[in-house]
Amino acid sequence: MDHPTVHEPSIDARDGRPTSPSSGREFTDLGFGRVVSQQVRGRFLAHDGEPNSRKYGLGSQRLERFYLAALNAPLAVFALWALGALLLLNGFFTLAYLALGDGALRGGDVIGVIDPFLRAFSFSVAEFTTSDPGPMYAVGPTTHWLVVFESFFGPFTLVAISGLLIARLTRPRMRLRFSESAIIAPYEGGRGLMFRLVNTQPSELSDVQMRVSFTLLEDVGGGKRERNFYPLQLERDSVDLFTLHWTVVHPITADSPLHGMTPDKLREAQAEVLILVNAHEENFSTRVTARASYWWDEIRWDVKFASIFASSPDGAIAIDVDRLDRLDRLEPGTTSVPAAIEEGPAAKDSSSSPSS
Repeated sequence: MDHPTVHEPSIDARDGRPTSPSSGREFTDLGFGRVVSQQVRGRFLAHDGEPNSRKYGLGSQRLERFYLAALNAPLAVFALWALGALLLLNGFFTLAYLALGDGALRGGDVIGVIDPFLRAFSFSVAEFTTSDPGPMYAVGPTTHWLVVFESFFGPFTLVAISGLLIARLTRPRMRLRFSESAIIAPYEGGRGLMFRLVNTQPSELSDVQMRVSFTLLEDVGGGKRERNFYPLQLERDSVDLFTLHWTVVHPITADSPLHGMTPDKLREAQAEVLILVNAHEENFSTRVTARASYWWDEIRWDVKFASIFASSPDGAIAIDVDRLDRLDRLEPGTTSVPAAIEEGPAAKDSSSSPSS
């Protein structure tokens, strides 16, 4: 396909500051770099926006990855992790007390606990949390050293878990749910690339900005193909209030990089739609970002989005998020065949003019 050259404005230009002469280059690869862009044969981003890339030479970074996993895990998963870690550590100290013999801990008969494991576990939890073990006490130097170690280790662990919980609660974020598939649907006498998204957090978002790019492999002659990137012009690229959902639309016209596209061409081009969203999060009064991607096989044809709106008892406008991914089938060829509007005015004029 023959596409016009696209000039991506620099960050300085988008911010209203003049671009220096030395920065007057074309940047259409979103920062991946031309060499990397030509070597990649898979998708750049996973559907949830995670980069499909790796960096070697930095070590395992297990602690950093654990920290990020703890921040990004759902609250229920984080709570299970924390509870499991506390039970595992106290189980380890319990076995250590039992390994020291029956005389290492005394006073358990006073509280009416006969099971040695339960008595040692109760004592371990008390020492781990720096609470009063009651009538139970340690006997012997080895047991006392173990108590001292647990008395230091336990509070440190609780502080670490509390710190992670505080970081989760005070971290500004937005959770956007994107439709499972992007679609090519009818739009204003032609076709349009569409996808939907909704904010799944109770907090409100405002001044939501959307940037969508389209990347594909194109023939450059000599049996070679080159990967190119194109910013997509959207029906609207921002919304001031994002209280319900947003159907993002890219009209496919003669100037669109998707003009004349069919399912087979999209597959051969190994196409991908890259999405970057940034918005103002009102609870923390800061900007937050999110990413997403649609690979060529996640784009549906000859369908349209089903209505997401629902009725509420009080008459307020409402949507049903469970309907976000629902599609209505259309007649075969409705959108899998290019529309006449994609041929451009010149092509349509020549096709409609009478022959001499």
